Amino acid sequence: MSTTTTLNAIREHSPCEDGWETLLKSLGKTEADDEPLPLTHILKSNGIKHAIWVLRCLPEDHKPQIVRFAADCAEHVLHLWETRYPKDLRPREAINAARKWADEPTEENRQAAADAARAADTAADAARAAVWSAAAAAALAANAAWVADVNAAWAATAAAHARAAAAIANEESKHQAGLFLKYFGDNEKPRLTLK
Repeated sequence: MSTTTTLNAIREHSPCEDGWETLLKSLGKTEADDEPLPLTHILKSNGIKHAIWVLRCLPEDHKPQIVRFAADCAEHVLHLWETRYPKDLRPREAINAARKWADEPTEENRQAAADAARAADTAADAARAAVWSAAAAAALAANAAWVADVNAAWAATAAAHARAAAAIANEESKHQAGLFLKYFGDNEKPRLTLK
C-alpha cells in the first residue's frame, strides 16, 4: 500500500504555489482536505522534486523510511565524489551511519549519524569551494577565449557540457523516482513524466 499524506498536511508546510495548483488540479480539487493522498499520485502529477519535498509532511514514524530512501539516493551518486576524492570516506561513512540509525533508531546511532553528516558536509563545503574556484578559472578562461576571439569554440564546448549534465540529471531523476516507488509506493509501475 502506498504511503499517504493529506492536502492539509502539505498546506501546513507552505508548498510553492505552482506545485500546489498543479496538485489540486490533478485531484480535481480547489482546496485542502484530510482525505488520504498517496505519495505516488504526487510523484505522477508533480514529479520527483515535489514528491521528495512532500516527505517533510509525513509523521515522525516515517523518518527511518525517509532516511533509507535518502541514503540510497546519495549512494547512487557517491561514485562521483569517490572518483574525485578517493581517500575521503566521510560521505560514505555518513550514508552508513544514517542507515544504521534507520535500522536501529537509538540516541547513540542518531548522534553518530549527525556527527558523520557534519563531517561529510565539511567535505562537501571543501568540494564546493573547489568547484567555485574551478568555475572562476573557467570564467577567466572564457573571458580570455572571448578576447582571443575563439568564443564560438568555447560556447560549443559549454553547450556540450550542459547537454551532458542535463542527461545525467534526467537519468538521476528517473533513478530517484524508482527508489521513491520502492520506499513509498505500492509496487505499481506508473508512467512517470519527470519534471
